[in-house]
Amino acid sequence: MEIRTILFATDFSEVSVKANPYAADLTKRYGAKLFIVHVIQDIAKMTEWYAPNVSMTEVKKVMQEKAMKELEKTCTEELAGYRDVERRLLIGEPHEEIVRFQREHSIELTIIGTHGIRGGGKKIIFGSTADRVLKNSRCPVLAVTPEMHEEKESTDVRICSGGTEIRL
Repeated sequence: MEIRTILFATDFSEVSVKANPYAADLTKRYGAKLFIVHVIQDIAKMTEWYAPNVSMTEVKKVMQEKAMKELEKTCTEELAGYRDVERRLLIGEPHEEIVRFQREHSIELTIIGTHGIRGGGKKIIFGSTADRVLKNSRCPVLAVTPEMHEEKESTDVRICSGGTEIRL
């Protein structure tokens, strides 16, 4: 199997940060082009009734500037020296924009972080964006849950005590 295009959808949450290494590793492993995408919801639609006198232009500008800074930081260390990476900022409903981007850029694998809450029994209930992407995707989706990348608890007393060795 050959994967030439990978989409990493991030919302900058802790779960997305845990998905970064998967995006970096698979991109390098396949020599693929990586698109790192963040979607800003169009808040003008949600707020114009509640706050008609607020400058949505200024709010959007601040949101876009902050999101672009975060996109630049995403996967920076893991992809050091890797050139075939594009960062994109989209505006709209997150799952719709992610699926549209998949289609328009012939994405062959999508990576997305999700909170992966366990429901009754063994069933995993994904966050709404990840769930909708999974249901509407036209390519395979790797949904990374926090448990997939949990660090093992250390028993090294020097680490547990802030670096000070404790003798028992």
